[in-house]
Amino acid sequence: MVADLERLVRLRTPPVALSRFASVDDLAAIPRLRRPDGIHTFDQIVAMAARLGWTVGATAADFVQRQCSAVLGLVPRDEEWLSGRELAGVWFATVEDSAAHQRSMDTAPYGQHQAVAVSPLASGRLDPPDVVLIYATPGQMILMINGLQWTGYRKIAMGSVGESACADSWGRALATGEPSVSIPCFAERRYGAVADDELLMATPPSFLPTMIAGLEALSRNGLRYPIPPYGIQSDARAGLARSYGG
Repeated sequence: MVADLERLVRLRTPPVALSRFASVDDLAAIPRLRRPDGIHTFDQIVAMAARLGWTVGATAADFVQRQCSAVLGLVPRDEEWLSGRELAGVWFATVEDSAAHQRSMDTAPYGQHQAVAVSPLASGRLDPPDVVLIYATPGQMILMINGLQWTGYRKIAMGSVGESACADSWGRALATGEPSVSIPCFAERRYGAVADDELLMATPPSFLPTMIAGLEALSRNGLRYPIPPYGIQSDARAGLARSYGG
């Protein structure tokens, strides 16, 4: 599936597998697992898999703040977390604004997991993962969405909490079991090395065969990546006839 995705949309960043585990002891069974040697954001942990090809396992104790852990369901959305006091005055004008932000975030259910691991999807070390993370340019992303919509059409809904946009990607996908597309936030770009032109899709792996089959069908119809510009002053009729069926 990874080879198909890279062929069909020319991904620059390998897809990442993300899995959560009931016990920290479960991490010991993962081949070639690394553990953090410092305190990190989860964005950094994901980047170690996406940018360096590592397999990394972590717990809430490895993260610099509870924001990351709550999105993953490793700690509860308790009163202190919902208060928004940590972000007030930095990202939001008032505590009330910050608290509204916290309440709006999609997070995985708490109480079932104590650890999380990430790995390049192609490594097969997390099989099957809970979700797959795919970084892509906007042009690549819209074709992946089109691939998902080729059969069994559904509207892909997007939302943005702004900062803490991991809630819009892996948080929402873990909470709903549905593909979710996000605009990565400041922290993901500063600490997770996400490029300026990258969006992020988080999806349960069960959606990948549907996406790939759709991308194959679109490619046969001449709808493929990269999308060549037609020309802003050209007569559009010939191009539209090919791309939109006459």
